[in-house]
Amino acid sequence: MIEGECAAPAPGALAEEVAAVLADRRDPGVVTYERLLNAVVGQCHADREALAAALGGIPREQRVRPHRAVWSVGAVVAAAVGPVRAEEYWENAGAGWLELCRHVALDYVADARTVEVTARVRTGDTVPFLLSAPSRATGAVEPHDLVRRLAEYARLGVRPGPADLGQALLRCGGPVDPAAVRAAERLGTEEAPRVADWLRGGGLPQPVWWRDRESGAAERPSRRRGARAGRRILVGHEAIEGRGAFPRRFWSLFRTFEPHIGCAHASMPDDRDAHTVAVLPWHPEIVAARLLTGVASAADQNGPGAPGFLEALAAADGPAGPAVHLAVAYGLASAPEREREEAVRALVRLGARGALDGELLGRELVELVGLGTLKAALLGESLRTAVAAPQGAPAVWAVLAPALPGLLACTPAQVHGLLLGVAADAAHLSGARGALPEVTALAERPGSSRLLKEARRLRDTLAAG
Repeated sequence: MIEGECAAPAPGALAEEVAAVLADRRDPGVVTYERLLNAVVGQCHADREALAAALGGIPREQRVRPHRAVWSVGAVVAAAVGPVRAEEYWENAGAGWLELCRHVALDYVADARTVEVTARVRTGDTVPFLLSAPSRATGAVEPHDLVRRLAEYARLGVRPGPADLGQALLRCGGPVDPAAVRAAERLGTEEAPRVADWLRGGGLPQPVWWRDRESGAAERPSRRRGARAGRRILVGHEAIEGRGAFPRRFWSLFRTFEPHIGCAHASMPDDRDAHTVAVLPWHPEIVAARLLTGVASAADQNGPGAPGFLEALAAADGPAGPAVHLAVAYGLASAPEREREEAVRALVRLGARGALDGELLGRELVELVGLGTLKAALLGESLRTAVAAPQGAPAVWAVLAPALPGLLACTPAQVHGLLLGVAADAAHLSGARGALPEVTALAERPGSSRLLKEARRLRDTLAAG
């Protein structure tokens, strides 16, 4: 759990760390970002004047910095110091977007919390700590932590912020903890029944999903008309119940998500990173579905990529389904090298925590390569890199064992040697046994090409022992 809910660091030390983060354009990471935000909020409650004096030395241009990784801290700092209007910050940060686009619904949730916290700091209606401060590095909030924080709010006579409480609830999930539910019921506050019901139900419900092709050949009847032909596979979901209890800025998250509806934000992945995943740590599928268009563009249109969220998706607390596996599939053959590197780490992470569905990812890779969406050579290089990573070989073999016959059938002969070589290395390092008829038939052909040598090496590896 993030420490310091009731005891923020000294104003001078906190100001130095805040200044360093605001001056640095690099992402401080979810843990540092959330800890700093929580510390600034807590210090404003404990002694705002002392913090304002310490923060006053931060140059104004650093206090107003519209980078997603630090914009929340910058907004609260601006409110604490005073000279910069909170409205000016949000104009610069792009908070004037209409709350209708479902691709950026998670941004609306994050922005709502910052707007609320900023307003409370500016008006003096401060809180000792945030209800939504993560208990885990993924962004998840433990139910017991939320109940304990609400109890402390009640003791101090502090009113929970609707957006902060809403974000905290969205960060709760997983197996139901009966003790936490009983503790919530005993709170005796206005929020107690809602919190208890939410925890009793296991958090945000998992929506009903569908898998769709841009060509219109959907596995669920498409509502679109005149859909353009395409080579991408995307994921959508039906509406989610329960939006009425949340602030209006949260409502886009609960609406039906149609992945093919065009908007200005559909292919803007650069602002979406681990912080986006941390908004819904128990629902990486909902996050991934909204990011697929952006990450797909890095594979089939040489787009800029979106390094920062693939590994976070793989490390999230919730289950990894079709959207997460599709995101990794696109990433493994993306044009930007950083994207491929992160996709490799995501693949290995999924395998290491037992969340990898090798058959699912293998099927997606075969279909996307067959459609021409993914470049087989880039995919092969990524898988070769993954094999060399610690715990990487079992993950790669789990994918290639079911996918290799299909990949050999839909790729040019020039990459067959690469794919077979990667498969042989993965099989050897993971101790795989068995037989692939397609590989056996290939290995028995006469010749001494690299392709045939690698086929024989894979055949012999699988037959060993």
